[in-house]
Amino acid sequence: MTSPAKLTVALVQQSNTDNAKDNMAKSISAIREAAQKGAKLVVLQELHRSLYFCQTENVDVFDLAETIPGPSSNALGELAKELSIVIVASLFEKRATGLYHNTAVVLEQDGSIAGKYRKMHIPDDPGFYEKFYFTPGDIGFEPIQTSAGKLGVLVCWDQWFPEAARLMAMAGAEVLIYPTAIGWDPNDDIAEQTRQKDAWVISQRAHAVANGVPVISCNRVGHESDPSAQSDGISFWGNSFISGPQGELLAEANNTDEQILVVEIDQKRSENVRRIWPFLRDRRIDHYKDLTKIYRD
Repeated sequence: MTSPAKLTVALVQQSNTDNAKDNMAKSISAIREAAQKGAKLVVLQELHRSLYFCQTENVDVFDLAETIPGPSSNALGELAKELSIVIVASLFEKRATGLYHNTAVVLEQDGSIAGKYRKMHIPDDPGFYEKFYFTPGDIGFEPIQTSAGKLGVLVCWDQWFPEAARLMAMAGAEVLIYPTAIGWDPNDDIAEQTRQKDAWVISQRAHAVANGVPVISCNRVGHESDPSAQSDGISFWGNSFISGPQGELLAEANNTDEQILVVEIDQKRSENVRRIWPFLRDRRIDHYKDLTKIYRD
């Protein structure tokens, strides 16, 4: 399958409620709007059907999980076929009873499932208790071939690990995609919040630079309360963005509003950038064996 030389991409930054039906309807409406603006690839944020439920550990939340294929992937597949676009959606996957994943599924423009990625790096931090809900992925870092190109789909916490981005690029990914749910503790001061958000942007733009490919990072926005009332919840910082292969910002959302970003990506730029910055050529793989260790004691 030949990848398009130029590709119009979009991401949907939205706020969520505890009504999964309304959240899905909002996502579908935004996808339609993005397609009307010419997008052929649309990316949704992490776990876009629900609130970010990992603020607490609650077994009842497993009722939100669904199979893939399942109701959401089927509905989005029908939409992808109707609009003739590729959709990247993030779902709470029920693989089997007691076995769940944080999974991104890619719907092809004919409505079929082009592939899926199960989140590999699972955090366990105050307010982000994902290890309670998600089994680490077992598919590995494998790009998904679509009519919109070869997509290196990763999820949220993966964005802090350069190894994940590199392995996707080494397998031929033409764009890196990060559905995300990340935000601030409202009690942190402005300086700390700024440092965290800037680090998040810098890390992902660095993946674009190091691998010579565009990056699409789609975060949610808005405040979500802690159901346990043990904290002041999370203020998701939005700031979704699309970066070019030199880390240049092609589009960037703000920290407060629901937004749809639509940008045309010129894939030839990746070729040109890799010619002047041939990082893949100059890797010293004969001296990297210790990267498979947890730490060099």
